[in-house]
Amino acid sequence: MDNFTEGGMMKLGALVITSLLTATAMTANASELQTATFAGGCFWCVEKDFEHVKGVTEAVSGYTGGILPNPTYRNHGKHIEAVRITYDPSIVSYNQLLDVFWRSVDPTDANGQFCDRGNSYKTAIFVNSDQQKMQAEKSKQSLETSNTLSKPIATPVREAGPWTNAEEYHQDYYKKNPLRYKFYRYNCGRDARIKDLWGDQAHAGINHTS
Repeated sequence: MDNFTEGGMMKLGALVITSLLTATAMTANASELQTATFAGGCFWCVEKDFEHVKGVTEAVSGYTGGILPNPTYRNHGKHIEAVRITYDPSIVSYNQLLDVFWRSVDPTDANGQFCDRGNSYKTAIFVNSDQQKMQAEKSKQSLETSNTLSKPIATPVREAGPWTNAEEYHQDYYKKNPLRYKFYRYNCGRDARIKDLWGDQAHAGINHTS
C-alpha cells in the first residue's frame, strides 16, 4: 500500500469513527431521562397509574406547592400531594404524559379529588421548564376548547418549587399493601368518576392489567 492510499484510508477511518461517536452522542442525548411533576389527588393512585405508562422509569410520591420547607404527611393542608415522574422521552413524550394525566383525574374539581377534599388533594401540573410550561398551557387550552368536559378546567399550571419525598411507607403503597390500596381506591370512587367523566378515554395510556 503506497503512502497516498494509506493516508486516505487513515482519514476515512477517522471520519467513520467521528461519525459513530457523533451518532452515539445524539442517541444518548435523545434518550436522556426527563422529569414531569403532576398532582392528581391521592399520590398512591397517581404513582400507581404512571408506573403503568410505557416509557416511565420511576414515579415517586412527595409534597410540593406548600409553605413549609420540609413538610410531612402530618402537615395536612399545607402542601399538595404530587408525584415526580422520571421518563424516557424517546419512548413517551411530555405531551403524551399530559394526555395521560388529564384522563386519570377530574380536572374540573377545584377542591380536591373524589372522596379526598381540601388543598392537599387539589390537581396541578408543576412545570420544570419553559418548554413544559408552554406545552402544559397549550394542552390545557386545547382541552378547554374541545368541550370534551362539561365544566371549566380547574387544574392550574404552576412553576415547580421545592420538593420533598413522601415517607417511605407511602412509596409504592399499592405494592406494599395491595388489599388496602384496592379497598381505598374503590371506596373513594376514583375509577368510577373518571369513567363517568371521560368515557372511552378514561385512563388512556395506562396499562392497568400489568
